[in-house]
Amino acid sequence: MPRVSPDPLIVTDLACQRGDRLLFEGLSFRVDPGGALQLEGPNGSGKSSLLRMLAGLLRPAAGRIDGGGARGFLGHDWALKPGMRLGAELTHWARLDDGLARLPAALAAMQLADLGDVPCRHLSSGQRRRAGLARVMASGAPLWLLDEPTAGLDTASVTLLAGAMAAHRASGGMVIAAVHGDIGLAGPGRVRLA
Repeated sequence: MPRVSPDPLIVTDLACQRGDRLLFEGLSFRVDPGGALQLEGPNGSGKSSLLRMLAGLLRPAAGRIDGGGARGFLGHDWALKPGMRLGAELTHWARLDDGLARLPAALAAMQLADLGDVPCRHLSSGQRRRAGLARVMASGAPLWLLDEPTAGLDTASVTLLAGAMAAHRASGGMVIAAVHGDIGLAGPGRVRLA
């Protein structure tokens, strides 16, 4: 459940430049509490850069990002230390996000509760991805920013993700996901980057 009832996320005339290349400009959209948005387009079109901007990790070349509350970001890097046990690693991040009370439910939702003693280096790609999703869930952030969240997930895990996103939205949370196909979001808005 999100920590706070968020304001809508409002993006106005956003532009992204990486080096000498303008990825997009004049991008505007709004996501209301309970809403979802899919970012679509080919590789290199700026989907990941847009998510990083929304997460506050990359500065826009122009435009504004307002509202939306705290952000939970899942990128391509799982940020799991290979020598750490999964339970200790996720507890560390949950403590930083004031999410210790939410961590057991997040682990259960991603079917990771029995892997707490496993060193992160022994986790499969799909288990690492589910661990990243559990970290976002435990954060309590109202706005989830997910970069290709189904990468490395099997069909059963995609179903778990779809259920987690539906529950998050039902409690007033928002989801923005960069995708290359259906990830189980019901009725999302769509932004296509060329």
